[in-house]
Amino acid sequence: MKRIFLQNYKSLRFKFYQNVDDFKVIEEPIRFINKGNFIILKIKKTNLGTWDLIEKLATGLKIYDNEIGYAGLKDKNATTTQYISIPRKYGKDIKKFHHPRIEILETFFHKTKLNIGDLQGNSFEINLHEVEQSDVGQIEKRLKEISKVGMPNFFGYQRFGRDVKENLEKANKIIYGDLKIRDRKLEKMLISAYQSDFFNRWLAKRIELSKENFKLLNGDVMIQLKDEKLFTPSKVNEQLQKDFENQKSVPTGLLSGRHVFRAKYEAREIEQEFDDTYIQEKGLRRPAIVFPKDISVKYDSNTKKCKVRFMLPRGAYATVLIENVANRNLKG
Repeated sequence: MKRIFLQNYKSLRFKFYQNVDDFKVIEEPIRFINKGNFIILKIKKTNLGTWDLIEKLATGLKIYDNEIGYAGLKDKNATTTQYISIPRKYGKDIKKFHHPRIEILETFFHKTKLNIGDLQGNSFEINLHEVEQSDVGQIEKRLKEISKVGMPNFFGYQRFGRDVKENLEKANKIIYGDLKIRDRKLEKMLISAYQSDFFNRWLAKRIELSKENFKLLNGDVMIQLKDEKLFTPSKVNEQLQKDFENQKSVPTGLLSGRHVFRAKYEAREIEQEFDDTYIQEKGLRRPAIVFPKDISVKYDSNTKKCKVRFMLPRGAYATVLIENVANRNLKG
């Protein structure tokens, strides 16, 4: 889908490439207590997705892949550092493990297996190419503005696979019982893409109602950023608006499914257009707006390369932030 932006910027025409040199990601982990029955591996990898990494580790350590825990899925076309957990009993095999694209940087102990979401966020280092010197100030200014007012938390194009339309059609058939897939992992990925498409279309509709800043509605399901507790105020009041502007709480959007809070009142009128009660996967709420942190911009006038660094909360896409800065879709 065509991306919709809060800010009315003019388009910038730099080049963006997702590869091991120009796209680097480092997970910002939860705190590890350094004791327990699990070993945490801090791993640096190149040109390997998280599923590829798990497969290589399972084969190399001779363990089942479902014994391996991870906090987040990382892109294949990048240099990424992420944390993986394995049961402590396999510790002796780690030193024997070698792979040309996998480097174990550090190990820690922890009391539990890592699960999706067990991270604070991700730090990114991205090179933008063919950047005109006159645009560098604009890139920095836009990043700072977005860090204050927030970025619409769209799912990036990576979420949907190469054939978006076909994948969404397959997911719909699975949900309505017209298609069966034996591969449970593939089935879950297709349904996740389907849920994400609803969320993206809902978010685009909400942005159409907003001007420069995201507009809160009566009955929005809000999330407190400090403790991640959900709450649903019946009315938008001055304090709610102030807390949103001060980055204390943000509205959330629906990932349709079972056992999930739905919005109420005015907010629900829009949300119900993008809800599907036939989905049997667990439903979730996703922050509609996220705030980039730790922003820096460096420019090399000889190569016309601009290096941008920033941190995003878990689940947010760096490519979506780059799209906001460029004010155009990177793909599609």
